[in-house]
Amino acid sequence: MLTALVGNHAVLGAGLFPRSTWLGPNITRLPEAQAQGGVVALTFDDGPDPHVTPAVLDLLEQSGARATFFCVGCRAEAYPDIVAAIRDRGHGVENHTYSHPNGFAFRGPRGLRHEIQQAQVAIGRSGGGRPNFFRPPAGVQNPWLSVVLAGAGLFLVSWTRRGFDTVTRDGARVAARLGRGLRGGDILLLHDASSARDARGRPVVLDALPRVLDEMSRRGLRSEALHAALEKPGSEVL
Repeated sequence: MLTALVGNHAVLGAGLFPRSTWLGPNITRLPEAQAQGGVVALTFDDGPDPHVTPAVLDLLEQSGARATFFCVGCRAEAYPDIVAAIRDRGHGVENHTYSHPNGFAFRGPRGLRHEIQQAQVAIGRSGGGRPNFFRPPAGVQNPWLSVVLAGAGLFLVSWTRRGFDTVTRDGARVAARLGRGLRGGDILLLHDASSARDARGRPVVLDALPRVLDEMSRRGLRSEALHAALEKPGSEVL
């Protein structure tokens, strides 16, 4: 019983580490071929946001960068014009649950499936196409998630490094976290919704992103959307 109890807690504990592969396949970096080619993947969570996402899109366009937006289904339904703009500009729209519940990882298979499938439908109806990738709220997994994702034809994506822009009010610090050790193949996490505000009340991501894009340029790196960088994700899971 003690061995089983310890094993059970170890499995549940693994889900608290977003980059863990203990509970199933998890994409944390791009394939080596992309890494050698200087490709990284900028990703944005929690949107779309009518006050932030359009500005993020403009910044990306100025740098010729392509990114991936993990959208919340109910927000996609509320702002289909922004979802359409994301796709029209060559970026990816992927699944970040329907309602972004804080207790997502505590749900059983049925609850997980409902949130994921509802988001698939909502994003599709909002003009985002059919998502191929999924990221859970805060990246937290549970033992049933990999089975549910396999049934939905989705691939779990976490990140290589994150900026903590939902809690850090200084864009320079956010960018420094993402730029420290930045190299080809990295998957970077920022937020186009839920971004912290700086001392002037401006979303931190709008200050951090230009800095990150400049650092990428200095290092000879470019950002591609996941759907372009992972043409055959099933064979590229790390």
